[in-house]
Amino acid sequence: MIETNQITEALQKVREKSPLVHNITNYVAMNNTANALLSIGASPVMAHATNEVEDMVGIASSLVINMGTLSEKWVEAMILAGKKATEKAIPVIFDPVGVGATPYRTQVAQQIIEKCKPTVIRGNASEIMALCNSNLKTKGVDSTLSSNAALNSAKLLAKSTNAIVVVSGETDYITDGKRVTSINNGNTIMAKVTGMGCTATAITGAFAGAEKDLFIAAVSAMAIMGIAGEMASEVSKGPGSMQMNFIDQLYKISNIDIEQRLKIKYE
Repeated sequence: MIETNQITEALQKVREKSPLVHNITNYVAMNNTANALLSIGASPVMAHATNEVEDMVGIASSLVINMGTLSEKWVEAMILAGKKATEKAIPVIFDPVGVGATPYRTQVAQQIIEKCKPTVIRGNASEIMALCNSNLKTKGVDSTLSSNAALNSAKLLAKSTNAIVVVSGETDYITDGKRVTSINNGNTIMAKVTGMGCTATAITGAFAGAEKDLFIAAVSAMAIMGIAGEMASEVSKGPGSMQMNFIDQLYKISNIDIEQRLKIKYE
C-alpha cells in the first residue's frame, strides 16, 4: 500500500534533485513534454542523434523511449540508448505508442522490450493488450478499450518483462504483476489535448529519476498527472486553455492539493 505522504515525498525529491530526463520522443508531443518536465521540476533533454545518445543517456537520471513518430534512425537511437541505460542501471520508461496499428510498430515495440529491458511500460488499454497479443489490431494511437479491460494483460506483461506496467485511462492502473494500485483522478477533457499520454510517460521518467522505488515513482506520476488535470479542467474553457493550465497546475501543485484530491485504491 502506498501512502499519500510517499507521493508528496516523491514529488519533493523530483523538485530537489531536478533529474535529467533523456527523451527520445515524437515530434507531436516534444514541446509539451519538455514544458511539463520543467514545470514539475525536472530537467528535460531531447536528443535522438545516434552519435550522441549513448553519451547523453550516460549522464541522465532516466531514459524515456516514445515511439510515436517512428523512423529507422530513431529506432536505432532508441536501441542504442536503451542498451546503454540498462548497462548503467538507469531506469528506462517505454511508451509503445500505437503498437498494434501496423506490423512495423509491433515489431519495433517487441524489439525495444527485448533489447532495452524497460523498467516501466506505460500505454493505453489497447496498447498494453497489443503487447500481449501481437494479432490484436488497434486504432492508431487512440485506445478502443477501457483501462480495466487491460488489467489482466498488464499483469501478464509485468510478469513477463519484470517491468512496472501502467495502463492509462479514465482510471489509471499500475501493477508489478502482483500488486495493483489504481488512480481515479483526472478529467475527460485531458483526452482532447494531444500528447497527454506522452506527457504522462515523461513525468513517469522524472519520478523514476528521483525515486528509487519505481512502483512508488509510477503511482506518484499518475497521481500528479490526474490531480493536475482535474485542477486545470476547473479553470479551462476547452482543450486550448486546458493545455496551458495543465502546465501551470503541474508547476503549482502542492502537498495539500494531493492530500485533498487523491483518489487511490489497492487490489
